[in-house]
Amino acid sequence: MVIGKGSAEKFLDREEMRAVIAEALASAGLDGKRVLVIIPDGTRTMPMPQMFDHFQELLRPRAKTVDYLVALGTHAPMDDAHLSKLVGRPVVNGMVGETHVFNHHWENPETFILLGTIPASEISKITGGLLSADVPVTLNKLILDYDHILICGPVFPHEVVGFSGGNKYFFPGIAGPEIINFTHWLGAVITNFKVIGSGYTPVRAVIDRGAALVPKPRSCFALVVTHDGLSGLYYGSPEEAWEAASKLSAKIHIRYVDKPFKRVLSVMPELYDDIWTAAKGMYKMEPAVADGGEIVIYAPHITEVSYTHGKIIDEVGYHCRDYFMKQWDRFKNYPGGVLAHSTHVKGLGEYDAATGIETPRINVSLATGIPEERCRRINLGYIDPATIKIEEWQGREREGIVVIPRAGEILYRLKQPVLAASR
Repeated sequence: MVIGKGSAEKFLDREEMRAVIAEALASAGLDGKRVLVIIPDGTRTMPMPQMFDHFQELLRPRAKTVDYLVALGTHAPMDDAHLSKLVGRPVVNGMVGETHVFNHHWENPETFILLGTIPASEISKITGGLLSADVPVTLNKLILDYDHILICGPVFPHEVVGFSGGNKYFFPGIAGPEIINFTHWLGAVITNFKVIGSGYTPVRAVIDRGAALVPKPRSCFALVVTHDGLSGLYYGSPEEAWEAASKLSAKIHIRYVDKPFKRVLSVMPELYDDIWTAAKGMYKMEPAVADGGEIVIYAPHITEVSYTHGKIIDEVGYHCRDYFMKQWDRFKNYPGGVLAHSTHVKGLGEYDAATGIETPRINVSLATGIPEERCRRINLGYIDPATIKIEEWQGREREGIVVIPRAGEILYRLKQPVLAASR
């Protein structure tokens, strides 16, 4: 059963938010339990300080322990200053009073435990034969120290899984590299164009199957958030809460346009500090851009491709899916998550193995602090950010030119999709 409230017409106020949380926690049976709350990092928009306050008020006194684990995936660990901003209270040495706020150390193999393996036969069935491989399911072994795992995070259209949230906070949130790389590459094989905002996907099915191996009770608060407020808050099993939130997210976070855009200026907020995260300015716009069009990721504050995976991206560059699939022996030993990111940024395209010519459907250019030489080397376009005058882009919708302020969370789609969707 799902407990919650949501609307596409109005926002929940703080008292309504508290009431949902209070009702949910009263039904959760967490008295005297050790509870681990899995939360997003600083690249997700959500009222985490308010949620933290409510948990500390309503859950902490009745539970034996309430600690937090940041679902970093493969993002960089957060220091005390960033954690303090995230939860809205001073964090000192990873602590708020007696409460731990842990980073997920994805880079340390000793932090993981193998929960089981999803066999290749099952993977083949889930993916409709797209992929077939045994998938080891490893998670941060910190979960074993607690009686109950509580997920708390927002739901948005997502390039890999369709909609974020729910069990995605396990995979990739606190997962080991095998299932992270597998699920991301599966999403890339299907393509961002088809996956993003499309509901229940094969990637979600793999994630839910992996979550079934978690040896602890699981529940979830799934939020639907805009920059203006909280539209929805749902509690239940991760699967149920996600389903309710994703239905509302589809109404709030997807905008349909009549004609494809020719040029898009995606203005990225400082929430994103490298292209690995700011690439959402491409993911969320690709389905609405005309063949031969261009997306410009405008973020003068960004000076790095990826703080975690930059060296690998420098080696492989950004390419369409078939560039990798038609040269698989050359790329099969690279992390699937990095190859997936590469294809998502480049978008749909074609690769002729006989001629070595790659033809992207649209062009992607960076107007950032990353030097032109590096942009060209990794196979992306370059625009000097100093030459970008936002006012010169504005008011030109009739020409197919559009500015997307604070890009990265609203998905744009065509009411009548372009033919490239069938590729």
